[in-house]
Amino acid sequence: MASTLLLVLVFVLDLIAFGLAVAAEQRRATATINRDAEYNYCVYESDVATGLGVGSFFFLLASQLLIMFASRCLCCGRALRPGKPRSWAIVLFITCWVTFFIAEVCLLAASVRNAYHTKYRTYLAQHPPSCEVLRKGVFGAGAAFIVFTGIVSELFYVSYSKADEGSIPPRMDGGIRMKAFM
Repeated sequence: MASTLLLVLVFVLDLIAFGLAVAAEQRRATATINRDAEYNYCVYESDVATGLGVGSFFFLLASQLLIMFASRCLCCGRALRPGKPRSWAIVLFITCWVTFFIAEVCLLAASVRNAYHTKYRTYLAQHPPSCEVLRKGVFGAGAAFIVFTGIVSELFYVSYSKADEGSIPPRMDGGIRMKAFM
């Protein structure tokens, strides 16, 4: 039987990670071009989104580690009972890791890119500087994959728990038995 406490804890961690990713999308850094006496340069607004993205990254990581610890990462521990729950557990395990990896890459790349600010300036006669900012939707993509990861990881844990219940029936060998001759 799947642990309800674990499922609730993972849900809360995923919900916090999702909220932080959505907040990071809303608070992305923006830039404006300021003009000085001789130079044009970029001025960036608050950099809160980077911290929110990194926080989301770590909450999702904690959620994934918790599920993998509870299921012994599917590869450690005793063998699972054959059947549909084991098949689903294997498929969901792979899917869980793929969606987790995509979400983490989106969050990490968006956080790094959001923290990057161009530091050069140009003369007034030249073209204005290119104030590079994070493209809209990268944190949003991470948030979407956080939702997918949360759903798939909880389904994986439930399938794993169903396949882990009971014991594997002993194998009855129907082969030829050898008996000592008298």
